[in-house]
Amino acid sequence: MSPAARRGNPSRSASAIVADTATGYHLLKVDGYSLTKATPTGSSLTSTQFTVGGHRWRIKYYPNGDSADSADYISIYLLLDEKASLDLKVEAKYLISFADQVKTQPSLKYRTVRTFHRQGSWTWGYGKFIKREDFEKSDHLRDDSFTIRCDILVVHKIHTKETAEILPVETFVSVPPSDMNQQFGDLLETEKGADVVLEVGGQTFAAHRCVLAARSPVFRAELYGLMKEGDTAGVVCIEEMEAQVFKVLLRFLYTDSLPEMKEEEDVMCQHLLVAADRYNLERLKLICEEKLCKYISVGTVSNILALADQHHCDGLKKACFNFLGSPANLSAVVAGDGFKHLSKICPSLMEELVVVLALPGSS
Repeated sequence: MSPAARRGNPSRSASAIVADTATGYHLLKVDGYSLTKATPTGSSLTSTQFTVGGHRWRIKYYPNGDSADSADYISIYLLLDEKASLDLKVEAKYLISFADQVKTQPSLKYRTVRTFHRQGSWTWGYGKFIKREDFEKSDHLRDDSFTIRCDILVVHKIHTKETAEILPVETFVSVPPSDMNQQFGDLLETEKGADVVLEVGGQTFAAHRCVLAARSPVFRAELYGLMKEGDTAGVVCIEEMEAQVFKVLLRFLYTDSLPEMKEEEDVMCQHLLVAADRYNLERLKLICEEKLCKYISVGTVSNILALADQHHCDGLKKACFNFLGSPANLSAVVAGDGFKHLSKICPSLMEELVVVLALPGSS
């Protein structure tokens, strides 16, 4: 007994259902199309006999349709030219097209399998292949001639065969999600290795020059450009920013994420947007824009619009304009003091707003 059997492992095997097929195509050129138009409806002109998949075929061309219902069309059919074998059944896929349409080998994968036999039909095709009026105006007809291409896939035999089983590769390694942001957050909290001190609003923050420089080109210029490389004890003073705003900004620089802000999120996002623009933090700027879009209202739109204009926030500005596109919203905003203040400090913005509201579909 084999070791696998002794261990009680299940036996394994595999098989596959395989369809043996053969493919080929035939080109039928109609030279002198205008002369073929004299052929009566229901009468066809045929190609020479050709062989695909061991069977003989012909293409039937009806210049004036194969029936009264298709008299205004060209009809094209594929004929299995083996009617003497009454018991014969041939399963095949086909695709009839203009030859100038075929740039690469067409796929017959999703075509329907048709059975050519006496009980059904020896021919399959298109009674309304193309409307004659449309065809005569098309580029398919050149110098009174055109070429039809018929691609055929013959299904010979469908059978089952045994195959070697491809076993999945077992893995014994589990890769945990990245915790880099947590590690950098811990680095900020522990201040281990900190080599720069930043003073903001009367508070000091220990940080790492390389982290700040890597995240912000502005910090990179300030820390490695203006300051001496050997001066690790210097204090960098940051003016015109609140300490709590800088604390959130610093957290973002280390972790690329923002803490949860349950109260006054809109106020903090406005301050962070200004800080993000100041330190060229494009992702943080966009995050603040997205959050502020949710806080646009009659009471806030004036301040948010002014902020968006001053710091080149196109998406946020469009959101404000969209809000003001409502006549009811616009009337309520105009009645308040914020709009009057906005018109004084940003007259060019008011002109832009008038243009936007005057555009069709803006309201």
